[in-house]
Amino acid sequence: MNIRAQIKYWLSLKQSTYEKLAEQLTHTTGKKYTRGSLNAKIVRGTLSFNEFETIAKILGYKIEFVEE
Repeated sequence: MNIRAQIKYWLSLKQSTYEKLAEQLTHTTGKKYTRGSLNAKIVRGTLSFNEFETIAKILGYKIEFVEE
């Protein structure tokens, strides 16, 4: 599953939207995010790991690496 699909999946489980997520990211990080800018970062592949980790935390998840 790619990052975009993962975030959409988490948002659907939480019955949330990109707009609400962008507002929460702005509040959490102090950097300005909009629905469009967040979606553009995801589509372009320029979303940083820290941003992805923050998104996971906002939506109630944590990222874990498990050895195969």
